[in-house]
Amino acid sequence: MIIPKLHYISQGNSSKEHLENIQKACTSGIELVQLCLKNVSEKKFLKLAKEAREITSHFQTRLIIKDHYKIAKEVKADGLHLGKIDSYPTIRKDLYTWQIIGGTANTLQDCKTLIGKEVDYIGLEHFRSTTTNDDLSLGLNGYTAITEALKTKTPIIGIGGITTEDVADILETGVSGIAVSEEITQNFNTIRTFNQLLNASSTEEQRHTFK
Repeated sequence: MIIPKLHYISQGNSSKEHLENIQKACTSGIELVQLCLKNVSEKKFLKLAKEAREITSHFQTRLIIKDHYKIAKEVKADGLHLGKIDSYPTIRKDLYTWQIIGGTANTLQDCKTLIGKEVDYIGLEHFRSTTTNDDLSLGLNGYTAITEALKTKTPIIGIGGITTEDVADILETGVSGIAVSEEITQNFNTIRTFNQLLNASSTEEQRHTFK
């Protein structure tokens, strides 16, 4: 499966808002949504995941479930994203063969560990510090250093306070795509802008490659 270059990480002040925002993102042309809910019971997460699956299926948008691998399998989501944890369980055997797995990384070593686990993509955070994280930001220099050291074919998705103005510079670092939450939630029309910027880059690469 080709990993889309733009991921929307769901956001909202309530479960209902998360679903409303997922619907708006799908309507606005997002190709992949990650359902990311904190501090809810597994029962409630399952209910919301089923509703999110209905919405995304209608729009033929891919749905990734954060952390809950049993729920990802039950709702037949397109994949699972695992947050940074010390020891990855051997989850692949618990999912359908077609489901993708992504993992969060903060350092070069994290990335190497995930590649060793044969994840389908890496979420590299944080590009910049945001209100929801206090970690040191990697920035353009950090991204460049990591991608140059890895030289991997595994797609790397940048995460953390990314805006439309960052896209061109981020892609220059060798990162494959981006995951965005706040910038999209504030204005779903930015999905079109993000897609244009990401696709413009890939078109340029293709022109360069096939000369």
